[in-house]
Amino acid sequence: MNVILFGAPGAGKGTQAERLVAGRGLVQLSTGDMLRAAIAAGTELGLRAKDIMDRGDLVSDDIIVGMIAARIDDDDCARGVILDGFPRTVAQANALDEMLKSKGLALDFVIEIKVDEAALFARIENRAAETGGARSDDNADTLRKRLAVYHENTAPLLPYYAEKGVLQTVDGMNSIDDVASQIDRILG
Repeated sequence: MNVILFGAPGAGKGTQAERLVAGRGLVQLSTGDMLRAAIAAGTELGLRAKDIMDRGDLVSDDIIVGMIAARIDDDDCARGVILDGFPRTVAQANALDEMLKSKGLALDFVIEIKVDEAALFARIENRAAETGGARSDDNADTLRKRLAVYHENTAPLLPYYAEKGVLQTVDGMNSIDDVASQIDRILG
């Protein structure tokens, strides 16, 4: 089973992906986590990505597509994956479709976690306080930029996947448990 989780920055995609990993045995492929690991390791990719992420901009398609393509081939992904933070543009969605098709795979579900954007600022501030500001992108200015980028580049993916008949929406303003229950009902 291959699933994409969509939502504005701070909507809870990562939290819900972790729950799906534990409950369904799928592998979470979080481009954000993969990039942060590269940053922490000080790799060339990580250093390039850090500057881009700190500005609130998107990392280039070639970097992300290549990273996902390589990772999805690993043995632990054989049962399926949860894509978190990818694709972010229609071009990436097309690249993902082609990549999956070439591997004999397909997307089973695309789930949008819909949230009130005003509430996202409180979520980001809480996450920054809880983690001691461990993520350099957890601040209001970066969130404003990330929301603008989300609306310009990523939101157009919703009709793209709706047209394909795989898009479902859940109310992300509910509790974490309730959002998880909504997702479980969709996945069956």
